[in-house]
Amino acid sequence: MLGLPSGQLQLSPYEPNWSLLFLTEKEQMLACLGKHILDVQHIGSTSIPGMPAKPILDIGVAVTNFEEAAVCVPLLEQLGYSYKGENGIARRHYFVKGNPRTHHLHMLEVTSADWKHHLLFRDYLRSNPKVAQAYADLKQTLALQFANNRDAYQVGKESFIQTVLQQAAAAG
Repeated sequence: MLGLPSGQLQLSPYEPNWSLLFLTEKEQMLACLGKHILDVQHIGSTSIPGMPAKPILDIGVAVTNFEEAAVCVPLLEQLGYSYKGENGIARRHYFVKGNPRTHHLHMLEVTSADWKHHLLFRDYLRSNPKVAQAYADLKQTLALQFANNRDAYQVGKESFIQTVLQQAAAAG
């Protein structure tokens, strides 16, 4: 099941169908955006088997150029996405879908550090179960501690994420 009212913080147990829902969404995006994009990836906690997550799919879309990607805004709006601008992250086109919220879309330049970090973090957790479990434990602790404060929840994860990115980069 997907969906979380805007502003709420609630973790759900991992659901294997999240990857299937992503694949359906990816097919629609490729059909709609085709030549304007380079890649579509399932990112975030719903992309990591066994990971508790907010029941919202995070989707990464890689583009060659941030400015030229603006052509995708009306196309994604036709798929039900609402454009939120950069929304606090420079050179990111950010979109949301659903009420309650079901999808977050992060459109980034393929050469950007943000794009690379999303994939590096996901792939490292997928291949390191002990690190993934430590992240799951941290998320659950923070979700209880900051049930009414999504910003504090996000901030609470930052140090762990940075450490994992450093470990993943060192591992090659």
